Amino acid sequence: MNDQRRRIALFGSNLTSRYKRSLCRVFNLAAEEYDYDLVVFNTYGRIGTRNGFTEDYETEILDYFDLDSFDGVIFDGEGYNVDGMSESIERKLRTLKCPVISISSYIEGFYNVEFDDAGGLRTMVEHFIDHHHFKRIGYMSGPLNHPDAISRLNEFRSVMKEHGLPEDGVGMFEGDFWYNKGNEAAHFFLSRTERPEAIVCANDYMALSLINNLRKHGVRVPEDIAVSGYDGTLEGKEALPHLTSVTRERRDIARKAMQLLEDLVEHPEKKDIDLRVTPKPIYAQSCGCEPLDYQHVLDIVARVHEEKRMMSTDIYESESAMVKLNMVENVRRMEAVFAEDSVNFGEYSSFFMMVHQDAEGRPAYDSGFTAPSGNFVPVIWIDKNKEYSKSPHQFNRSLFIPRADSDRCHVYYIMSVHCAEKLFGYSICEMTGKDIFSEFHNMWLHNLGLTLNALKKNDRINKLIGKLEGLSVTDGLTGMLNRRGFDDKSRNAIAKFHEIKMVCTMVIDMDGLKRINDQYGHHEGDRAIKALAEMIQQCCKSGEIAGRVGGDEFYVFAMDYSETRLKRFIERLQSLLANYNQTEGRDYKIDFSYGAYLAETDSYGQLDDFLKVSDERMYEQKMTKPGRRR
Repeated sequence: MNDQRRRIALFGSNLTSRYKRSLCRVFNLAAEEYDYDLVVFNTYGRIGTRNGFTEDYETEILDYFDLDSFDGVIFDGEGYNVDGMSESIERKLRTLKCPVISISSYIEGFYNVEFDDAGGLRTMVEHFIDHHHFKRIGYMSGPLNHPDAISRLNEFRSVMKEHGLPEDGVGMFEGDFWYNKGNEAAHFFLSRTERPEAIVCANDYMALSLINNLRKHGVRVPEDIAVSGYDGTLEGKEALPHLTSVTRERRDIARKAMQLLEDLVEHPEKKDIDLRVTPKPIYAQSCGCEPLDYQHVLDIVARVHEEKRMMSTDIYESESAMVKLNMVENVRRMEAVFAEDSVNFGEYSSFFMMVHQDAEGRPAYDSGFTAPSGNFVPVIWIDKNKEYSKSPHQFNRSLFIPRADSDRCHVYYIMSVHCAEKLFGYSICEMTGKDIFSEFHNMWLHNLGLTLNALKKNDRINKLIGKLEGLSVTDGLTGMLNRRGFDDKSRNAIAKFHEIKMVCTMVIDMDGLKRINDQYGHHEGDRAIKALAEMIQQCCKSGEIAGRVGGDEFYVFAMDYSETRLKRFIERLQSLLANYNQTEGRDYKIDFSYGAYLAETDSYGQLDDFLKVSDERMYEQKMTKPGRRR
């Protein structure tokens, strides 16, 4: 990213939907026209419809970016379909020093590029009244708690009243701005005392659903009832009959927003500047204005079939990628899978995925991760055109996008990478064309989040297994190997012999432990055992394997040994013991008996046989000490 070029942020949600996709394109074109770098912050919003749900941490990632580094911000609050999310973004944007422009609804305190919603709906209703001479007009509203639905309904009532018609026409039905209530709406309007000649719908999706359900009742559109929508969606333009609607001129919105930002950056003293965009009516077949263009219909059918074929292919690619991601064992393999299989969301030139680090430098997928430090490290770095510098390797609040070495303007899409209640970091994607990626990009991010979560869980499980394995072979009192650990390690060492070697086994037994326990308590007995254990381990300087195998008994196994090494080991242990007894000032002295056995063996040697000899020799030595009987 060129530090000299102006940098603009665009905040929106659900931008991959067909309704929103064109918004990204027009802003990409406008950014190129003005030679701005554009950073688009997109969120998933609500996932699914029938059993949909929302995920946390969609907007929390913004807390880790320096949003004041932008020269201007554009806010599209219309697409946020999660309660409170739009308001949360709005609160963050109010703290910025740069100008913020709202492009979808009027927001006090922001600059606004407004669409003349009321004027657009007025144009459509007056078209039915003045051009088609309809008197019986029905209205299908959006949810009556939605501001757009309220303003459009009020304008419908106002126009009807001005023309001397009932304010609600032949009836007003409350819809959902989606496809779900078309059947109810059809029943509602067809059951009216006066059947409507036309029905004005507050958006295209409700209009398309209504037309489909009217058709099921044998009602022809527009021959029996004319229907209009609102918003000028691609679905409406491709439907049969093509939908009469009102379109938001998004290219005008993008240009006006960019020009306004340009003026505000050049003249920051300007205040109270709001712009309006005039709607454009689309008079098509659903109101009877345009004849059916059969060639156009054939082109649509061919394109739909091609999109369906590509969709099937992309679904197969997603299934393959999901399986591969489920098999990865580390994040490095994630990058390889993404680079190889990310072929179904559009052509991209770069993709980066950054994950949180904690204060100790642990990444967010490490089970030991504590809390975000504000630093990020890349775990996926795909730079197809070699435009980005990998230095520095760590990213933070002020540097959250890699520095580009090219002079062209760039458009980046940033989304959070999370899973359920865990925020791992964020992704940055740069497409090669002007269009945003498809929904399959979001599927990738979901699966990357799930994979990171699985790696975190696996890391926790592996560490727990390691801890349990350590406990199973470790003596809890001394930290030495226990009998199982000693046997396993010693036998594994013997099994790896490729030639005959001299080995040594030692059995070391503390003298007088029972007396210490009886006279001074078991805590002193434990202290004595730990002291002898520490001294034995200090003597293991030549690869010896040592373990506590009983209450006061220790084993030592050594390879490539000799009489000289054995003598040095015992002398050092006796020296350490003498120093301990002299300096600790206990009321008791620690002493030990030992037995050692040197033998040549190959990989078939039996550890138990060597230890048996050592144990017998230890017992013989112990019985020679004063106060002992054979």
